[in-house]
Amino acid sequence: MTKRECVIAAIEGKEVRTIPSSFSLHFPKDIAFGMDGVKAHLDFFNATDTDILKIMNENLVPYFGTIETAADYQAKIPVLSMKDSFMVDQVDLTKEVLKRCDANAFTLGTLHGILASGLHPLEKMGLNYDQARKLQVKLLREDPFLMLDAMKRIADVMCELAQTYISLGIDGVYYAALGGESSYMSDEEFKEWIEPLDKQIMSAIKEAGGYCFLHICKDNLNMQRYKSYAAYADVINWGVYEVPFSMEDGRKLFPNKTIMGGLPNRHGVLVEGTLENVKDAVRELIRSFGRKGLILGADCTLDTYQDLGKIRTAVEAARELNTEN
Repeated sequence: MTKRECVIAAIEGKEVRTIPSSFSLHFPKDIAFGMDGVKAHLDFFNATDTDILKIMNENLVPYFGTIETAADYQAKIPVLSMKDSFMVDQVDLTKEVLKRCDANAFTLGTLHGILASGLHPLEKMGLNYDQARKLQVKLLREDPFLMLDAMKRIADVMCELAQTYISLGIDGVYYAALGGESSYMSDEEFKEWIEPLDKQIMSAIKEAGGYCFLHICKDNLNMQRYKSYAAYADVINWGVYEVPFSMEDGRKLFPNKTIMGGLPNRHGVLVEGTLENVKDAVRELIRSFGRKGLILGADCTLDTYQDLGKIRTAVEAARELNTEN
């Protein structure tokens, strides 16, 4: 069974004997773009031997000038297309990685969800994440019609990116969703403003024929906000240790969906543990969760300078045959 076949079997809920794995990290900025970025991806794939080759996306919605009001946001966010330079750069990177990576592996293209993509022009004004989130919500409350008009333009081009990924031969799209933190907006605001646009893009992934990997990002989340998202996703990943929300909790909230994760990303065994500790943690995860509907992974992206030897050890431990049979 190839890596790709093993991943698809896990997605289909079959009880596989070897558990597939997916890990990723943000490469240093000086090697994250262009052909340097291509090499960084290939070096990471070769060092870790993951079953899923996730192509990162640092080509973000760009800066469009100072935004202080909802009217500014609506006026300054233009109609975007696949001809815009940040999209061209991401497609070029994806093509070059696909030319050179393991053809027997399962491939994922990264797509930042509507809240994150709508946030990037604000962050590029020099705001940190918290400041940008608070401004974004302030503007949505100021005039949701104007804000959502502009955010819909962003969602439309993200649908195009999803479709382009699949047309290039990528197997699926890793959809990084934000907005679940209760501290920024209410459940009602999330449902009205964010959920429809998230589902628009996730639907585009499925309609293009790709697998949809839903990543629910950040900590202290109200996971119930994502319950209905399961209908649009094939695989679901979140911060098991960050939220916190256990694998078993996730299996109950998202029944009959494959769960990806199980290990913390910035602390714990992958950071402080020995190689034997890593093997033991992976074996215990598989023992407790079972071999059905599981892809080994981490809560989110690993530290940029993660010891890749520990990741390869985790990947290999997950491939061990079930000795109980």
